[in-house]
Amino acid sequence: MKKTAIVTGGGHGIGRSIVTKLLTDGCQVAVLESNPAYVDILSNETNQSLLPILCDIGVPAQVENAIQTIGKQFRQVDYIVNNAGIGCFKPLDELTIEEWNRVLSVNLSGMFYVVKSCKSFLSDHSAIVNIASTRALMSEPDSEAYAATKGGIVALTHALAMSLAPKTRVNCISPGWIEVNDYEGLTEADHSQQPVGRVGFADDIAETVSFLLSEKSGFITGHNIIVDGGMTKKMIYD
Repeated sequence: MKKTAIVTGGGHGIGRSIVTKLLTDGCQVAVLESNPAYVDILSNETNQSLLPILCDIGVPAQVENAIQTIGKQFRQVDYIVNNAGIGCFKPLDELTIEEWNRVLSVNLSGMFYVVKSCKSFLSDHSAIVNIASTRALMSEPDSEAYAATKGGIVALTHALAMSLAPKTRVNCISPGWIEVNDYEGLTEADHSQQPVGRVGFADDIAETVSFLLSEKSGFITGHNIIVDGGMTKKMIYD
């Protein structure tokens, strides 16, 4: 019997790579995506295992409706990948309260809404992977809203791991520099910054997601897995 997965923000970038990997792994995949153009693209794919749903995960009512649709069609949910996220990088005195709240509602609260709405559909031995960021651990200027949500995801992950145990394992991934737009346009200097010698691919994250959802990682829960080519371990002296 096919496993059922939900992927948020699965229309492009890392999310799209995760969807492709899970389909390859033999899952049926429901994609919650807020961009109508990406939903149309996914809807035009001739894959009976793919269910695209237009949904803004920052809006609880939309999440609830989407999960009810998934529950009626698939009956149960084996995997959740909370990937959707937005950024807003502005100086502190220019960042509005509305912008702050919007980033929190999508990046952090949206994950909570999805898991809460799915709880009654989760199968035994289910697994959840939340996508955080190395910005949960280090920052550049003008990144308060984004960094706060990514740090919150790490904490939400271990809290959910305890609340949903032993039925459901919950882990998160903190990607480093993952280039999803113009990999060919990267310079040697870009690649040489990374201890592994290259900038990351979206597939690097998708492969890690696949592992954390599988029983191969059955003794791992509550953890933040850093996938950054070693950048957070690199000492830099000016």
